[in-house]
Amino acid sequence: MAVVENVEAEVGGRRRLRLSNPATLEPIGEIEVHDASDVRAAVERARKVQPVWAELAFEERGRFLERAVRVIVERQDEFVDVIVSETGKPRMEALSAELISSCDALQFYAKRAKGLLRDRSIPLHLLRTKKLRLVCKPVGVVGIITPWNFPFALTINPTAQALMAGNAVVLKPSEVTPFSGLLLEEIFAAVGLPEGVFTVVTGDGETGAALVDVGVDKISFTGSVQTGRRVAEACGRNLIPCTLELGGKDPMLVCADADLDRAARGAVFGAFTNSGQVCTSTERVYVVDEVAEAFIAKCVDLTSELRQGSNGEFDVGAIIWPDQIDIIESHVRDAVEKGARVLAGGRRNPDERGYFWEPTVLVDVDHEMVIMRDETFGPVLPIMRVADENEALRLANETGYGLNANVWTKDKHRGLELARSIESGSVVVNDCMITYGVTESPFGGVKQSGIGRVNGEMGLKGYCNVQSIVIDRMGAKSEPLWYPYSSEKLGRMKKMMRFLWGTSLGRFLS
Repeated sequence: MAVVENVEAEVGGRRRLRLSNPATLEPIGEIEVHDASDVRAAVERARKVQPVWAELAFEERGRFLERAVRVIVERQDEFVDVIVSETGKPRMEALSAELISSCDALQFYAKRAKGLLRDRSIPLHLLRTKKLRLVCKPVGVVGIITPWNFPFALTINPTAQALMAGNAVVLKPSEVTPFSGLLLEEIFAAVGLPEGVFTVVTGDGETGAALVDVGVDKISFTGSVQTGRRVAEACGRNLIPCTLELGGKDPMLVCADADLDRAARGAVFGAFTNSGQVCTSTERVYVVDEVAEAFIAKCVDLTSELRQGSNGEFDVGAIIWPDQIDIIESHVRDAVEKGARVLAGGRRNPDERGYFWEPTVLVDVDHEMVIMRDETFGPVLPIMRVADENEALRLANETGYGLNANVWTKDKHRGLELARSIESGSVVVNDCMITYGVTESPFGGVKQSGIGRVNGEMGLKGYCNVQSIVIDRMGAKSEPLWYPYSSEKLGRMKKMMRFLWGTSLGRFLS
């Protein structure tokens, strides 16, 4: 049974999709597929109201976000129910990774956007008769396309940034988890957000493609590398900016002096939380040989303690998108066929009705195996022995991805050195996956893991056009470079050039 199924449309009616719970396969509802005309109408409404929204003071815009936080707190159980029904994840993860992180993002930008986006005066090193002022202005209407793995948090976070920067937003949530995205529309309606400032359009790839091409001023996309390429190509044709947060194949480096108890717990959590469906999941481990045996044993013991299920208390939930479990299965099969050993899991869970893959630990893996090269996006922990940290670093960088990584060592200075040498957008030392949750930190990838940064001051300014204003301070009747030209003026320019860059004093002053 598919989690997303096409429903036969009535004559002249819109296409519809029927959704099911990936853990129980029980139906949870239907959505309409909005077409290009629907998307165009949403963007036109947003375009009309955006200037009025941008004219509001930061404090006024922030009050809507702060009210939204109170709605989430008051209705947290109801919202967790919706998220769990769409994703099959544990309630603990729905609360912590989805609701708590969303409240933090809303409150953070509501309180701090004014300071982060304030006008800035920049002192000039040479043209002292001028002053420079940088002004952040909203880009206009932002299209946000969000994924199915964190359907609430990854919807709210970019939306909060775009709104506080003064933009209007048209959101297209994943067709796999649309009801979590629709919750945000419900929340903003409850707090009185002006109509048209935030709109949700539901549907599949057809709807997303329409949003990219309809004439928005920026696209924020989170999803696969394959779809990200198509989004980037469309944005290039339309000459609009885009932020792409794509996949990862995040390495974990375990040094000889690591705290193995903490490292093993970090490995198990980093690989299996959200059933491994996190762009910053630990997808490959390189452990120095002298501590490998002890580290692997600890990981296997911790994995054996995990509870997988769909009811009551459990640690590891379902695979949200059915096609993903086929990818996981093919990666594990390829590894085993090439000599890997399964120390835990390694199969679909036969005791569950829905889409479940047992938490899996693999050893004797190498880079000839797909599981060490391509994104698995599932609860699999492949562990590879290495001779030393240098080999671990070399193998960590042998990838087309570069989103996140984690390093484990008691020597924090050495940890920082290793982190600097890893080719990724972010690295965590003696912890894992936390960067996206650090609201002050920019987040994004290198190589095939994305373009641009989200979060923090850098991410917030990504929803702005920065205008440069240069102001004359002196009010003189003329400027040295203005007409008329003369041999005398040319001579003065040559003298100035020789002084500024031909003498030590000039170079010091410039």
